[in-house]
Amino acid sequence: MNKILLGASMLILSLATALTSAAETAKTITLMTHDSFNIGKEVIARFEKDNGVKVRFLKSGDAGSALIQAILSKDNPLADVFFGVDNTFFSRALKAEIFLPHASPLLAEIPAALQLDQQNRLLPVDYGDVCLNYDRQWFRTHQLPPPADLADLIKPAYRGLTVVENPATSSPGMAFLLATIGRFGEAGYLDFWKKMRDNDVVVANGWEDAYYGHFTAASKGNRPIVVSYASSPPAVVHYAEKPLSEAPTAALVADNTAFRQIEFVGILRGTKELELAKKLVDFMLSKSFQEDVPLQMFVFPANKNAQLPEVFVKHAVVADKPVELSPSAIEANRDSWIEAWTNVVLR
Repeated sequence: MNKILLGASMLILSLATALTSAAETAKTITLMTHDSFNIGKEVIARFEKDNGVKVRFLKSGDAGSALIQAILSKDNPLADVFFGVDNTFFSRALKAEIFLPHASPLLAEIPAALQLDQQNRLLPVDYGDVCLNYDRQWFRTHQLPPPADLADLIKPAYRGLTVVENPATSSPGMAFLLATIGRFGEAGYLDFWKKMRDNDVVVANGWEDAYYGHFTAASKGNRPIVVSYASSPPAVVHYAEKPLSEAPTAALVADNTAFRQIEFVGILRGTKELELAKKLVDFMLSKSFQEDVPLQMFVFPANKNAQLPEVFVKHAVVADKPVELSPSAIEANRDSWIEAWTNVVLR
């Protein structure tokens, strides 16, 4: 009996040692991203199981802060893959030379208009249009047509109706500033903003404050127009306590009224897990990952073969002709545009 017990004990010890060894040797790959990143646990678990790897997420503030950290640590990278560079930080990211090229086979399923880097150092994952959202019921009740163009915001009838975000502290705020530059040109955008100030625009520090602090459709605020996303109306329907046949809010995506944000993923130079990093990037462009994106981050998947959830099909809109500004122009003028805007609107 003692021999049997001894044999069993040795077998258990051997199994425990093997399991411990396996756990110790399991590979880990780190994805550095912004705080707004989200994806289903079951989706990532699928990648982990298929590749025998654990994915670690390193959330590092907003997109700009995360990129700065990645640039500062380029000699000793904090992660293997970086997600969250958008087209407003695109040129800065490429100039820092922190990304390795990867011609993913999944790029064949991504529209060419979203592929901004011919060397494939940054690959598109999702996109969304920053635009005006308005409270449908407020405009019906007040018998006022909702805005049809950015120029409507400076008309007397729309005085005191709009809340925007500060471009110096907010990503959608910056995107909307770019929309106005594209719409009115560098010679005219400051005049538009001066008239916005005269028309009693409210400036919030960030999207949450603007949307949940001032927007009539989401708060006790008194502003029925807010800068948000074209995909915000389906989010309202998705999270509604009771089923809705119509979204309470609507997005304005008329020509030259919205700015398209594109988010990219790239492999960080210096990764020690290059092949796994390539597989993770490929996975993030695949249908499995892409079809989970809309209801996780309320943006549109870049993969043209990804099916949209029903709430997006019914309630989301996409701008046919968003404002177009090159990433290099944005990088070259960002600081001066923000400073000029601040002088006109806040000082």
